[in-house]
Formats: sequence, C-alpha cells, structure tokens
Amino acid sequence: MSEVPKPDANNAPRVVIIGAGPAGLTAAYELVVRYGITSTILEADNIVGGISRTVERDGWRFDIGGHRFFTKVKEVEALWHEILSDDDFMLRPRMSRIYYNGKYYDYPLKASNALKNLGIWEAFLCVMSYVWARINPPKDKTTLEGWIVARFGWRLYKHFFKTYNEKLWGVPVNKLPADFAAQRIKNLSLFNAITNALLPKRNQKGITSLIEEFQYPKYGPGMMWEKCRDLVEARGCTVTMNTRVAAIRHENGRAVSVIAQGKDGTRTEYPCDHVISSMPISHLLKAMDPAPSEVAFKAADDLRYRDFITVALVVPEAYSFPDNWIYVHSKQVQVGRIQNFGSWSPYLVKDGRTCLGLEFFVFEGDATWTKPDAELIEQGKRELGILGLVDPAKVEAGYVVRMPKAYPFYDEYYKANVARIVEWLSKCTPNVHPVGRNGMHRYNNQDHSMYTAMLTAENIALGTHHDVWSVNVEDVYHEESKNGKDDSLRGPRGTGRDAPVISRQHYGPDHPVNQPAGKP
Repeated sequence: MSEVPKPDANNAPRVVIIGAGPAGLTAAYELVVRYGITSTILEADNIVGGISRTVERDGWRFDIGGHRFFTKVKEVEALWHEILSDDDFMLRPRMSRIYYNGKYYDYPLKASNALKNLGIWEAFLCVMSYVWARINPPKDKTTLEGWIVARFGWRLYKHFFKTYNEKLWGVPVNKLPADFAAQRIKNLSLFNAITNALLPKRNQKGITSLIEEFQYPKYGPGMMWEKCRDLVEARGCTVTMNTRVAAIRHENGRAVSVIAQGKDGTRTEYPCDHVISSMPISHLLKAMDPAPSEVAFKAADDLRYRDFITVALVVPEAYSFPDNWIYVHSKQVQVGRIQNFGSWSPYLVKDGRTCLGLEFFVFEGDATWTKPDAELIEQGKRELGILGLVDPAKVEAGYVVRMPKAYPFYDEYYKANVARIVEWLSKCTPNVHPVGRNGMHRYNNQDHSMYTAMLTAENIALGTHHDVWSVNVEDVYHEESKNGKDDSLRGPRGTGRDAPVISRQHYGPDHPVNQPAGKP
C-alpha cells in the first residue's frame, strides 16, 4: 500500500482496542504501520484470533469453523500477504461433499457422481421434478424452501437441502427466508450445476460457492493473528490478554477511558481519545458508564447469538478423506458438518493420523451445550460409526472446543435493536467505533470484518468518513458519506453475508432465544 502522511507523534490520539480478533488486530496493525499510532488492545480470552483462532491441544491444531482465505477485497488480500510471507501460505484445493442416505455426493453437483449415487431412475425423477417445478413453481418463493424448490425441484430439495438447513438453524426450512439462499448459493441452480459439471473444468471464482482453490496459512488461521500480534507489539502496541472490559467511562458526549479487569480482579483505567470495539455490541453498550438510555439498554439486552461446538477426534490416517469438510444430511445424527483438519493443512495434524472436527450448531445453555465433554466425545465417536466414516473403537483421542457467541442471531427484532444502539452511540459516544462480526452484529466473513477495521483506522488517523456499515452490503465498500459526516445510522440496513432472519416464535418458549439474555 502507498505511504500516507502520518499524524504528529506528539498529538497522536490515544486508542484503546477491545478484542484481539481479526478486526481488532487489523485496526491495531493499520494504525501503527500506516499512521504511526500505537494502541492498547484488550482481550478477554487467553488466545488471539476470535473465531478465526487456531486452538491447540496436545500438539493438534483445530480451525474453528473452517476459514478459507479467499476474498474479492484487494486491500485485505494485500494485508494477508503483508502480515505473513508467501511461504507461510498453502494453496489448497476446495473439496466438500454432501452425505445423504449413506452415500457421498460432490458439491457442487456433478452429473456423473449424482447418476452413480442416485441411480438412473432416481436421477431421471429428480430432473422431472425440476422440470415440474419450473412449470408449476412454488406459490411462496419468499421462503428458503420455495426458493430452492424453484431452482432444484422437490426431490433434490429433500435430498440435499432440507435436513442440513434444519440442523443449522433449528427450524423448518419453510420458516426460513429466501434471502438467505439468494446470498449464499446465489445463481446456482440444477441447470447451472449440470452446466458446470459438463463444461471443461475451470477455476470458477465468479461464484463464491464454486471456487476450486483457496489460500490457507500452514498452521491454521490463528497463525495470521499470532503473527499480527507480534508485529504490533514490536511497533510499541500493548496486547493484554485475560482482561475483560468492565466499563467505558464517557462524559460530555465522548468516551474518555476504558476500565479493564484482569483475572485476579485488578482493575486498570486506560484514558482514550478513541475506542475501537469488536466485543459484542450488546456487551459494549452495557459497559457504558454512566448507563445508556433505557431504550438503548433494553435493545442491547434483546440481542441474541448462535453458538458452536467442535468435537475433535483423532483417528488413524487410513480414515482420512480429501474433503475440507462434509455436510451431513442424515437425520440419524446430530452433527451438521465434519472437517478433516489434515485436508486443510498437514501441519495441523501428526504423521500417521488425522483429526476430524465434528461441528454442532447450538445455543449456549441448550441440552447439547451443557453436555459434559466426555459425553460429547462419545456422541461424536458413535455418530462417526453411524455415518460409516470411522470405527468408533479406532478413535484415539477426543477434544471439545466451545465457541460462545460465534454468530450473531437475527430475529425479527434485531434490526430495530441495532438501530437503537447505534443511535445512542452516535449521539453520546461518537468516538466509540464498532467493527467486525459481533462488534456490529453483522454476519461478516473474516475479510469483511478486517475491512471494517481498516476503514475505521483511516477515519481515526486521517479524519475521513468511510461508512463501515456499507461493507459486505454495498457493491462498492470504500465509500465516503455524502454529507461529510459519519453516517452511522445506516448501520441497521442488513445482516451482511448469509444470515436468515428467523422469528423467535418458531422456537419453543423454553428455548434460549426466548429467555432473558445472560450477563456479558
């Protein structure tokens, strides 16, 4: 990136960054490398990277959720290769399959593979079902069910889409909105899938769902953020771990300090001119001192999150498979997706063995979340046996990684809640800057979370007014507000990436989404 004028060191703003995930560390890096502004980074956990961390247990490394390093944001691409050397990246093939009815199907669908697994007669019926859906499309195409059926037909919908999405979101597919599919699988349809299967193989980067290869750090995504932490510390920044934000003091329409508490209970106050926050925006608001308005506080209390469990099982290399992950469409098991960490990178596993990461989509406090680790490991072994992937007796070791607040949850109230929070922040603490996925309650990918931080750093250093809320929504992200002011109220426009808005009424009254929010 080109050099830009740096602020006078004597007048450099005091910046406190909350969270050492992709957004927080990107902000710290941009500020200190581009503009010579050091910062203090406060991280509540004992590991950097947020959900993009790489967890290490007994020498095994686990990528939480699976992070393909692929982006259309050239600034982010350049930053990845600025933080890590080219030698630190591997170019990995993208491969994932669907498990259905005891067989494995390539995804995207390939004609030869589908014919072999479905059989000629069932394949013929699926094509006829698609033709029928084109002639007699579903009456309601505003639902995910109607949207998919119109593009694949009823039979393929039931084979390849229904069960997995109901595991993922916990509600019937006909209760999910179509805009989820419109963003995630975009232009893909049975016709396009067959076309892509029959035409010569090519790198289909135009459709995100069809990319054939991606970059990946040798030791997992956490390698990026461990190196970034080291780089900013070498430039004079301070990264303080195991330290949660207890309060953000504000007066006269500005945040003036951040009070942080260590594991031993000791509190430290950090004076500030700017706060960049990637902590959940609901927790950010609740930390304000004096307390925010009752309307804003209730809005923060009403936001919900989706949580995530990975059960990592060590198995002999003979049970490895080439997929990055497998989508499990079987109703016989609860697991929704299985990663093969050895297929992401051989540096994540050990010689002669691989590690399979079974992913469970949960809510904190539900029956699965509260199971003991030993019980989850036994469940994982049992489900691998049911799927025919691994003999449960051959599992050598197991580990459980819980990731609370992995994804913002979007119900019918979230837009209004975020709007009320943003309105209060803009009015009472305009020098507090939400960034990243949970920081903005937006379903951003890692690259988009990073880009919100890059634009925020430029706003602070150079006084620009980039609209970070447009990232991952507008076609053009790098955008100046027309009125020359930070138009933060544009924030509630959308969810970002592939997140459906789901009504809480589709869950039972005792479900965690219908219970009072827990404490930060």
